[in-house]
Amino acid sequence: MFPSPIFEITAIPALRDNYIWAIHDDQHAVVVDPGEAAPVLAFLHARGLHLDAILCTHRHNDHIGGIAKLCEVYNVPVYGRRHPDNPHITDDLREGGQLKLDTPNINWGIVFDIIETPGHLDDHIAYIAQGISPAILFCGDVLFGAGCGRIFEGTPAQLHYSLQRLSLLPGSTRVYCAHEYTAANLRFALACEPDNTKLQQRVADTQKLRASNFPTLPSTIALEKATNPFLRCAQPEIIRNLQQRGLTDTTELGVFTALREWKNRF
Repeated sequence: MFPSPIFEITAIPALRDNYIWAIHDDQHAVVVDPGEAAPVLAFLHARGLHLDAILCTHRHNDHIGGIAKLCEVYNVPVYGRRHPDNPHITDDLREGGQLKLDTPNINWGIVFDIIETPGHLDDHIAYIAQGISPAILFCGDVLFGAGCGRIFEGTPAQLHYSLQRLSLLPGSTRVYCAHEYTAANLRFALACEPDNTKLQQRVADTQKLRASNFPTLPSTIALEKATNPFLRCAQPEIIRNLQQRGLTDTTELGVFTALREWKNRF
């Protein structure tokens, strides 16, 4: 039996299209990838919450830009993978490690497994909690709604492998991405696989959510596997469409590489 969740996860909109995720109860909060401080401070103030920790997936400024100010107000640990360009990390996390959100103030039953997910940036990690139901995943900029991150460091093979690892999580796993990119990504996904009926339905669902200014996230692993072209590199329709664009390498990595290159220019 899984324990009943005693916490909520709320999206705090930030910058142009970022989501800072807040894990909280009615007194305490942990935030993920605070790219700016002001919306986090406003959220905490409005709900009367105390910040207890910060989780970081990678060092891009739209994910760490608010950490210094938050730590001036709240003297809290900052978890993530240490990197010379990310001076904020107080507690280094690495592949195979765990992070238990268990302090004198927090007892939510959340234990994150840490996996390293390079391909976007070398220091990128993902936080996975499978001991609760449904499982939750904070994946930063590696996996998006119907898409994936750009390759700034590393190789297509690294990013493909990182995504494959995430795709093996239970289908009900809630996917908390860091950007509201779903609608734009779906336009590309439709170009890749126009006959996918689940994809067509996701487009309609996304349009309704955005029309009401609701987030399209969290997603689920099952939904991503059904509609995200970067997790569907063996699908015949995607391969055929890429072959019409000159694809010759039809291995999954070849298809993934061609998809990422196409999306870069889409």
